[in-house]
Amino acid sequence: MSGFSADWLALREPLDHRARNRSVRDAVAAAFAGRASLSIIDLGSGTGSTVRALQTHLPKPQRWTLVDDDPVLLAEAYAMERPAGVTVETVQADLGCDVASLLAADTDLVTASALLDLVSEPWLANFAAAVAARALPVYVALSYDGRATLDDADPLDEAVVAALNAHQRRNKGFGPALGPRAAAFAVRLFRTFGYDVVQGESDWVSGPADAMFQSKLLAGWVHAAQEIGTPRHQLQDWLARRRDGIAAGRLSVRVGHVDFFARPKAR
Repeated sequence: MSGFSADWLALREPLDHRARNRSVRDAVAAAFAGRASLSIIDLGSGTGSTVRALQTHLPKPQRWTLVDDDPVLLAEAYAMERPAGVTVETVQADLGCDVASLLAADTDLVTASALLDLVSEPWLANFAAAVAARALPVYVALSYDGRATLDDADPLDEAVVAALNAHQRRNKGFGPALGPRAAAFAVRLFRTFGYDVVQGESDWVSGPADAMFQSKLLAGWVHAAQEIGTPRHQLQDWLARRRDGIAAGRLSVRVGHVDFFARPKAR
C-alpha cells in the first residue's frame, strides 16, 4: 500500500479528529453501549489515531489489534499513551492479502480510517464479503470523496483538484484505486449484504491556525498534479500564491470526506 510518514499523520490528526462525523461516531457508541468488553481490529492503523479517536466513546476493557505494513508506525502506535482498560497489540501485514485471515474469531468491530480511497474495487468487494460472512459491524472514517475547495479562489484551483482526483484513482498498492468513489461504493456493498448504514460528511476544515498542515497538504497536491502531467511551472506558481495566502492568514481549505457505520440488520 502507499504509506504515510509519521510526521504527516501527526500533522493531520487534529484535523481528522475535528472532522469525524459525530452522528456516525455516536451510532458506533450506541451499538456497543453496555458491552462487558470489546475486541476491535483497525486496518491501516498508522500510529493509532482511530484508537485515540474512539477509546473514550466505547466501553472498556477494549482490546485493539492494529494492522499496518509499516513497522515504524506500528512501533509508535504500540508506545502511545492510553487509559486504563485499553490494550493494544500490533500486526505487521500487507493489507493486500486475504483480509479474512486477519479477522480473529472474537472480533466485535472492524475499523479503518483514511484507507478505503486507496483500495481497488475488487479489494473492497472482497473485504465487504469477508466482513459480512462474519456478520461484523464496520466503522470506516475519513474516506476522501473528491470535494476540495479553497478560499479565496484561484484560476488554477479547478485544474489542481481535477488532477488530484485523477491521481487518487492510481494504483496505491491494491490495484487501480477507487479514490473519491470508495465510500459510496462501500455503502452500496454493505447494503447489498443486508446491513444498515449510517453515514455523514467528515470534512477537513482548515484555516489560519492550521498553516503547517495547509502548506504540507497543498505541496502534496502539487506533487500529485505534477505526476498527472499538469505543467510544473503552473503548479509552482500556484503553490507560491497559495503559500502567500497561508502566510497572510487568509486561506481556508475544505476537503470532503465521508464516514459510515455499517452493521447487520437486527433479526
